[in-house]
Amino acid sequence: MLYQLSYGTLHFRFASAKVETLFEYTKRLPKNFRSIRKIPFFAMLEVGRNKRFAIFAYQAIIREINHIPMNIVDRFLAYTQFDTQSAEDAGKTPSTDKQMTFARYLRDELVQIGLKDVELDDEGYLYATLPSNTKKKAPTIGFIAHMDTSPDASGANIKPRIVKAYDGTDIVLDAAAGIVTSVEKFPELKRHIGEDIIVTDGHTLLGADDKAGIAEIVQAMVYLMEHPEIEHGKIRVGFNPDEEIGLGAHKFDVEKFGCEWAYTMDGSELGELEFENFNAAVAKIDITGVSVHPGYAKDKMINACRVATDFINLLPANEVPEKTDGYQGFFHLIGMEGGVEKASLTYIIRDHDRQKFEDRKKLIIEAGEKINAQYGEGTINLVVKDQYYNMREKIDPVMHVTDLAIKAMEEAGVSPRVKAIRGGTDGAQLSFKGLPCPNIFAGGLNFHGPHEFLPIPNMEKAMEVVVNICRLTADFNE
Repeated sequence: MLYQLSYGTLHFRFASAKVETLFEYTKRLPKNFRSIRKIPFFAMLEVGRNKRFAIFAYQAIIREINHIPMNIVDRFLAYTQFDTQSAEDAGKTPSTDKQMTFARYLRDELVQIGLKDVELDDEGYLYATLPSNTKKKAPTIGFIAHMDTSPDASGANIKPRIVKAYDGTDIVLDAAAGIVTSVEKFPELKRHIGEDIIVTDGHTLLGADDKAGIAEIVQAMVYLMEHPEIEHGKIRVGFNPDEEIGLGAHKFDVEKFGCEWAYTMDGSELGELEFENFNAAVAKIDITGVSVHPGYAKDKMINACRVATDFINLLPANEVPEKTDGYQGFFHLIGMEGGVEKASLTYIIRDHDRQKFEDRKKLIIEAGEKINAQYGEGTINLVVKDQYYNMREKIDPVMHVTDLAIKAMEEAGVSPRVKAIRGGTDGAQLSFKGLPCPNIFAGGLNFHGPHEFLPIPNMEKAMEVVVNICRLTADFNE
């Protein structure tokens, strides 16, 4: 089977039976088209393995031949074709090899667009520089986004679709499977009537978290290079793996990044600016039971699964994610498995208030002690480990960082929506490593699942905000 794709009188034939890189393919193009061989974009794509890759590649060839620059939507759609799902408990960085594949692609793209000091380390952390173009004493600032997508939903073979001029009705993702993003369940759709929206086919996440953030940063750097009249200081770009499993900032080299402050482009809806987040911990509970034949188990058996339910019932029933919002914290059971002899539970513990956070950790430890008192010492082995803390205490002394972001949004015609994150971000950990790092909207909604969608105007405004921050920072010390 051949995929025949045409544009005017120019034809490309992609053979599905043969795996061929586009770099190899372009060697056979007429000499006047040979310049596209220099584009790193093509080196990562294999024609024939994936029809959607072939289509994106074809579109990229046409853009280059006609001297049409890649826009932010093209860039994001290309990024979605990389499966970058991270994995818990992999014991390596990045946690999945496919993240490194995308990192190499981005490295080549950053070189191709003209950024300097492009460096990809062995653990998937990518850094680059847009040099200053001003004589002003502007501070060095940075923009950061993560490459991985959530383990909660598949990121393989994503099939994005653009809903043109969304009309306010339910969006059918897969009619045959009955998968629909309904306005009733997702009322935030109503805020985007009339806009072009990127959606999934209902079987994967979209990856706007955080490939939209990457696209916005890259496109902003391209825009600044194309408009040298916009003065800016030295701008650093950083892309990291494994944010979704809480490890994105662990090996981020703050000293090498060399910024006075930075921004993560990892928020959601238009206008969001976040510099408060949860304090976070994880609790691992291992339960040891006693297995005895059920016919002769009286006063002998300790059923580990029943012990697990007893433990769960010791925690407040209403302090769970599905019954809390705003600044309310929670205990979230994210894993449960076992049998009569062995069982295990995994909780994440969250609260914005540091003292309440410490109280929650104390409560879960006391629950373990009560179980051991009831069933015998050693029935439960419980370990609580802190993950990250509320960045607010690090941002408060440098509020000019958020003031600049607010002004940048206002100048882009965006109404700032300062809110606390009911979650975490790499910026929280980076702030505690000495790099103040608030979080700015990337534009997507309903992350981590098949109903994720991305209004294109959100993404375009986020890119404009990045450009504005760079421009405004140039005058910071004047």
